[in-house]
Amino acid sequence: MNRFLTALGLAGATFLAVHALAPLSASSPFTGTAQAQDVPYVDDRSDGAALVRSLYNAIARQEYARAYSYFGDRPPAGDYQSFVAGYKDTVDVKVKTGAVTQEGAAGSVYTPVPVAVRSVDKGGRERVFAGCYITRIVNAAVQEPPFTPLHIESAELEEVKTAFDDAVPKVCHTPS
Repeated sequence: MNRFLTALGLAGATFLAVHALAPLSASSPFTGTAQAQDVPYVDDRSDGAALVRSLYNAIARQEYARAYSYFGDRPPAGDYQSFVAGYKDTVDVKVKTGAVTQEGAAGSVYTPVPVAVRSVDKGGRERVFAGCYITRIVNAAVQEPPFTPLHIESAELEEVKTAFDDAVPKVCHTPS
């Protein structure tokens, strides 16, 4: 997770908010005893918040190809192998989202999603990150094949000392 978040920050990505805590793992936060298949499968691109929850569901289930695919043509860590390597020590991940807004611009709808992410590594170390995701969909009525679904356009978060339950930013903005 650390490499992924660092890469996102270096890429200038912005994290978007979702509405509620979405537990993504049945494991104890410090034991890592749950199996990835114990986490129910969620793959929802109906809105920005759902997409971000789906991203962390894929990570919790160790379905890294699915997680990587949510970024469209701007993957966060460059190549897929670097993305996967960023999660090699992660045993638990949860996401909490805040209030979501939508903004239209030049045939696209952008959705900033404020988030807090809690990760636990194999050693039991808990870390909290906060920031924003920006999701984007191009007007579906004007697209030609291949269709480009709702995707994560950018993400930016940083490690915070705030408690997970209080770490979601109040607001996120779309890029100017």
